[in-house]
Amino acid sequence: MPTTHLLYLHGFRSSPQSAKAQMTAAHVTRAHPKVHFWCPQLPPSPAEAMAMVAEGTSHWPREATAVIGSSLGGFYASWFAQQRRCRSVMLNPAVNPARDLLAHVGDQTVWHNPSERFYFQPHFVAELEALDVRHLPPAAPEMAIIAKGDELLDWREMAERYALAELHILEGGDHALSQFESYVDAVIRFCDPV
Repeated sequence: MPTTHLLYLHGFRSSPQSAKAQMTAAHVTRAHPKVHFWCPQLPPSPAEAMAMVAEGTSHWPREATAVIGSSLGGFYASWFAQQRRCRSVMLNPAVNPARDLLAHVGDQTVWHNPSERFYFQPHFVAELEALDVRHLPPAAPEMAIIAKGDELLDWREMAERYALAELHILEGGDHALSQFESYVDAVIRFCDPV
């Protein structure tokens, strides 16, 4: 069944104002106006973030839902796809954020609005561990776009984690996937929208 509801999950310190989120929203609005697109501002607590997402999508048709996630949002997207058994696309996804974000406990700024601050609490690390679904096989088709030039995450670790996905490994590139404009059409197509 074609996708009628599409969720986009941003990364750590990011927001719905990210270039990829904005590009995705614009593409969906222009090419697939019947698709309901939602990119919420996620709270810093992983447990609260996924509770909010679960609540906000509770009325969505399970068989017509898809999710796209970037960086930490890719980790969240994998969790969401397991719950909803839906298609998912991961963009330079965080594979082990409980390990990687341990060093970021403390005061943080929001990337798109440095005047906005939040505190990454120590117990958020355990919340991330509780959302880890690496031990489970994919619940539905997955796509992953991974840049070898990602300056924050190891592309090999990402490629290994998503070995069963439709993999697009880019030479060079960066964590922000600056060349995303070239891939947004393929990403949306993979989500199979109405």
